[in-house]
Amino acid sequence: MARLVLWDIDHTLIDTRGVGRELSAAAFQQTVGLAMREQAKIDGITEPVIFRETAKLHGLTTDRSDFERFAAALTEEHLARAADLRERGHALPGTVAALDLLAADGIQQTVVSGNIRPVAEIKLQVFGLDRHILWELGAYGEDNDLRAELVRLSLDRANAAPTEAVLIGDTPADVEGAHANGVRVIAVASGRSNEAVLQDTGAETVLPDLRDAELLRKLVRGSSAR
Repeated sequence: MARLVLWDIDHTLIDTRGVGRELSAAAFQQTVGLAMREQAKIDGITEPVIFRETAKLHGLTTDRSDFERFAAALTEEHLARAADLRERGHALPGTVAALDLLAADGIQQTVVSGNIRPVAEIKLQVFGLDRHILWELGAYGEDNDLRAELVRLSLDRANAAPTEAVLIGDTPADVEGAHANGVRVIAVASGRSNEAVLQDTGAETVLPDLRDAELLRKLVRGSSAR
């Protein structure tokens, strides 16, 4: 039985419905002084890489200090527009029940996300999904560019063996990052990757969404799916 669940955030637990991109664009302009005409690929990618690659699309070369200024601006934008995020975005179906049921089983839950930690905290707080999250066990965009390294770091922080953890996410990058560390994956086709894509990536289990919290609980515990 797993004792630790590593949650992805965007399109696994929540959907910002475009607000996230608007906040990134505002922070980008504050940081580099240019309007964000286009954004680099974001699915499964960490925030430092998104910022760096987006800057390249605008003919800019950035360094760590630029990213840190961007991260601070992005946090400020999320704080300032938390109400807008709450109004326009939403928690995905089944997330509250899933988090509650796993917590009732005594399973530790944290976040492995490309988001920087302050933004990850704001996103889950806004939708009331933060009460079971052990933030100090997680790993975040500012910790490393690579998702596989984030998974490794979270395992270290939780003092957990790979066989004691399950990652729940919606992208091939989630699957690959978990498998690089020997961690089992429950993939959720609630984002831009459909069930076939996630199966082809090698996820042990693929669900259409998180609506069936009892099934998710059984899968986390290591029981067979229907």
